[in-house]
Amino acid sequence: MLCSNLLKESDDDDVIVSPQVDVISPELVSDDDDKQLCRQLNLLHDDVVATWEVELSDGVYRIEFAHGTTSGKRVVYINGQEVIRKDWMFKLVGKEAFTVGGANTKANITIEAVGGFTYEYTLQVGGRSLQKFTDQRAQTTKTWLLSVDGEECRVVLEKDTMDVWCNGQKMDTTGEFVDDGTETSFTLREHECCIKATGGSRKKSGIAHHLLLDGERIAAASH
Repeated sequence: MLCSNLLKESDDDDVIVSPQVDVISPELVSDDDDKQLCRQLNLLHDDVVATWEVELSDGVYRIEFAHGTTSGKRVVYINGQEVIRKDWMFKLVGKEAFTVGGANTKANITIEAVGGFTYEYTLQVGGRSLQKFTDQRAQTTKTWLLSVDGEECRVVLEKDTMDVWCNGQKMDTTGEFVDDGTETSFTLREHECCIKATGGSRKKSGIAHHLLLDGERIAAASH
């Protein structure tokens, strides 16, 4: 591989370190595998200081932030792809704004000094802390994880719009009223799927949503 000589093993087991090399531009590499390897090497080289996972309807996004406490360098990666790079910043603290996901959800990383050369990194998504954003989505969405014909599928229902997503794709659905609520139907790899929405026996219990695959109920994922 083109970039394999840029990695060396340290004395610790299963630890890989990057020597002092310049960042390699994936655009200068022709092979797709080499492009991805170069991106991974650049990420290692950038000394990632914070990592978060953000669950959106169209997928789970891994956000990584690299911060140079001498140069002020700031780099943001989303699922291994570089989206922001600032190699030199006069201020070591501040904010970096970006968007994540197909809906371009706004996000920002705040850098704060907490004493000496120690820094704290906080992610906000949609104008909220990551925890509050996650808690809010737990109320407004429901997720199921299932295997369909050997493929792992992540199905997400947006309760306010009744939009359905599977592995990042918005599904074509049809909705209809039934005696005990509503049914939202769609096809997944030639399998009939249906999300049933039924009112609870008590007013406080709200509306319950259940996914059925070929008539069999699928357990919801835990948040």
